[in-house]
Amino acid sequence: DIPAFQRNVLVRFIIAPLRAPRSAKSYKKIWMEEGSPLLVYSERAAKKLQTVLGENFIVQLAMRYQNPSIERGLNMLRENNVEKIIVVPLFPQYASASNGSAQSEVMRIVRKWFAIPDIHFMGSFHNNGLFIKAFSEIGKKYQPENYDHILFSFHGLPERQIKKTVPQNNCLTENCCDCIHEKNQLCYRAQCFDTARLIAAQLDIVKEKYTVCFQSRLGKTPWIKPYTTDVIKKIAQEGKKKILVFSPAFVADCLETIYEIGVEYDLEFKKLGGEKIQLVESLNDSDVWIECLRQRLMSDGSI
Repeated sequence: DIPAFQRNVLVRFIIAPLRAPRSAKSYKKIWMEEGSPLLVYSERAAKKLQTVLGENFIVQLAMRYQNPSIERGLNMLRENNVEKIIVVPLFPQYASASNGSAQSEVMRIVRKWFAIPDIHFMGSFHNNGLFIKAFSEIGKKYQPENYDHILFSFHGLPERQIKKTVPQNNCLTENCCDCIHEKNQLCYRAQCFDTARLIAAQLDIVKEKYTVCFQSRLGKTPWIKPYTTDVIKKIAQEGKKKILVFSPAFVADCLETIYEIGVEYDLEFKKLGGEKIQLVESLNDSDVWIECLRQRLMSDGSI
């Protein structure tokens, strides 16, 4: 929710350097043989999608603040003289800081081109049937009924960003995210709650047995609540011992899932008297996820 130039300065010269030492140490604990989990799973998914789409399509992976960059990906497509570019943000729930930022970066780059091909942006997919099915199938194998409580932990955002998305002053109030309607349909928090409800329904998890919460808070400004750390403390105080955690804001496992939830939160829960936090792995390069991507592309009407 700040101008692009200021956001880039903030990310590249303030947030990234501050995070780097901690992130480097944490990543060493989760590093895969081929590299970082996020990149490895994303590359595998891109290759699988290329295979199922066939030679008439070119699938190019790109990342907003890491490599391979959006600019590199777009230039690769440009060199192949493509007629149309379909941008598929891999953020299930819409946020200006993720989907919006990626779209802005694409436009910043292509507006410099002399000849601009047709460009289509696909939207968020928090309630897509195959997306919900994919997470549900992965979660089912953990037998949620054998856990004392289920968490749906999403990446957090500053409250001010939510209020800018929903300017009617009825956001972040009690029960404001109980359902999706015209006024909150672009609200990140409301979409997160909707994703959780849909997965819970698929797995027959009753409302009393799960909690939606938000992780990865930065700084001291208010972020959307409840915070995952606070929820874990409350569950431990209630004497519950086993927690199953979904993280459906991420389609590929990364530092925030494998380490923050699977290591840090698990350790904190055990210190508070709990026995185990079990992370449900993300969609990664699973066949059901690749089929979800394929069907979204085929049914979007842009191909």
